[in-house]
Amino acid sequence: MRRKVKHVCKCLQDPAFVRVAFSTCKCERQAVFMEGKVTQTGEFWDVVVITAADKKQELAYQQQLSEKLKRKELPLGVHYHVFVDPPGPKIGNGGSTLHVLQCLEEMYGDKWTSLTIILIHSGGYSQRLPHASALGKIFTALPFGDPIYQMLELKLAMYIDFPTHMNPGILITCADDIELYSIGATDVIKFDKPGFTALAHPSDLTIGTTHGVFVLDSSALSEKELEYRSCHHFLHKPNIEKMHQSGAVCIRRNCSQPNSSGEHYDLKMDYKYVYTDSLFYIDHSIAKQLLTFFKQLDTLSCEIDAYGDFLQALGPGATHDYTKITDNVTKEGSQLGEIRQKLFCLLKGTSLNVIVLNNSRFYHIGTTQEYLFHFTSDSKLKLELGLLSKAFSIFPDKAENSDISACIIQSVLDSRCVVAPASVIEYSRLGPEVSVGANSIVSGCCISANIDVPPNSFVSSFSIRVNGKVMYVSMVLGVEDNLKKNVKLLSDIHSLQFFGISLLQCLDLWDLRVSDQLFSGDKTSLGLWTARIFPVCSTLSDSVRVSLKMLNAVQNKSAFKLNGWKLLSIEEMLFYKDVEDMLKFRQQIYGEITLQRNKEKSDL
Repeated sequence: MRRKVKHVCKCLQDPAFVRVAFSTCKCERQAVFMEGKVTQTGEFWDVVVITAADKKQELAYQQQLSEKLKRKELPLGVHYHVFVDPPGPKIGNGGSTLHVLQCLEEMYGDKWTSLTIILIHSGGYSQRLPHASALGKIFTALPFGDPIYQMLELKLAMYIDFPTHMNPGILITCADDIELYSIGATDVIKFDKPGFTALAHPSDLTIGTTHGVFVLDSSALSEKELEYRSCHHFLHKPNIEKMHQSGAVCIRRNCSQPNSSGEHYDLKMDYKYVYTDSLFYIDHSIAKQLLTFFKQLDTLSCEIDAYGDFLQALGPGATHDYTKITDNVTKEGSQLGEIRQKLFCLLKGTSLNVIVLNNSRFYHIGTTQEYLFHFTSDSKLKLELGLLSKAFSIFPDKAENSDISACIIQSVLDSRCVVAPASVIEYSRLGPEVSVGANSIVSGCCISANIDVPPNSFVSSFSIRVNGKVMYVSMVLGVEDNLKKNVKLLSDIHSLQFFGISLLQCLDLWDLRVSDQLFSGDKTSLGLWTARIFPVCSTLSDSVRVSLKMLNAVQNKSAFKLNGWKLLSIEEMLFYKDVEDMLKFRQQIYGEITLQRNKEKSDL
């Protein structure tokens, strides 16, 4: 898809280059060594910022960054920071952006306005991809690289060209998306205009309903791969009727339509599409305006969306109507309407420049379903990034011949274990006679022997430290369970579902009594996230075994008493998590794989 990213990914997989990113400049490839190279001013980001939701998450991110820098897996000479959101109510990625601006000014003084900065939002609790909750979505493992690459390295590689063609300012992106594109050999993406500048990708109208949509100026679109346009106004997660009414819908006449397998057939039809958002850039003039606005607030006690609340105020066609709409708001605070009005007044009239990438794709890997699809079944992404079915793992050959293969990432699997197609195993050790059903995720687990993981299962183990002692707990769920759903009253918990079955029925099978003590945290927000149902064990393998017995009891409608166990909620697992021990387990697996590979080389 994207020539530059293809170069990046080929080199990332090539041992002769070892973590190299390529950029194209005037038809020449210029190598930029990612591993351990001390970067020079202007050739890479001056500052890389990762956001964290709380102190625990901040510590986890700092530990992982420290390990990467120690192993020289990231460019040196760059300032890497983890900035944690202030304590108190959630402030959203928009509030987090404002807070980061303040942190940068406090840290760098006036110098911060001369820096090129990338800001990666990774401060959520990843409730839709819960195995990333403990160590962060930006550190999600990818199925390629030796050693394994994570989202952070891919992000830095994908955007390798941007700093050299960017005025001092801040590029704002999220931790769970991938943007791939192709542009002409002499084309360059530049972030050099005042105001806001955003990337735009052609997308189906259905995709537009869950993203931001640009209403571009009225000039005709060309067939160029790269265009610089102005945006009349921006729509945030609009319905299809709104897209049509606003003039956001483009039509490509007599276009060959793809069939379900992605192959083109001869039928010619008009193709309707919109341009959707991904990342955006702000120059330092805008950054200073936003920082001044933030300083003038007494406190921020509501969630601001960096996309919905910043971008909707931009362009000549922007109106204040959106400031009163709360359809796409996760949790409305009493302050939200006031903040939106003030932001609109601040930003109204500011230009929104759009870099249209007509040959591009945007991939989101923020849910269990997306994660499974893109890593096991999505042939396009596999081809474009060179994703592997077996990445830096010891894995029996017999399982590698599936049409839609399982995806194994830095794991050790016994030759007698079986992993069904369309499942992902990461950072885990599976023993003999272990069977993993189709469409499942197993993360950070040690599964000893003779254990079956049912199809459509999600299993993720955490190390926790309680009273100075390391213990283990494994969350076992259905891959489609909704951890964000909650109810306010105990009498309504029958509407919550565990593996497709009413939580109330599950509690009965586990001999757990319905009470306030069953849930942690806010007693008016009761859900699977806060339900104290996961048993604490003294060993990693026992935690998986016991939690799977919970699941088996539910599936077989048989009793399995949990009332004698110490039980934690997922919320509490994150509070007590022991990052050092979790990373230690990953390092043990890494060492075993490296030892095995060296032995195989010496035997040749």
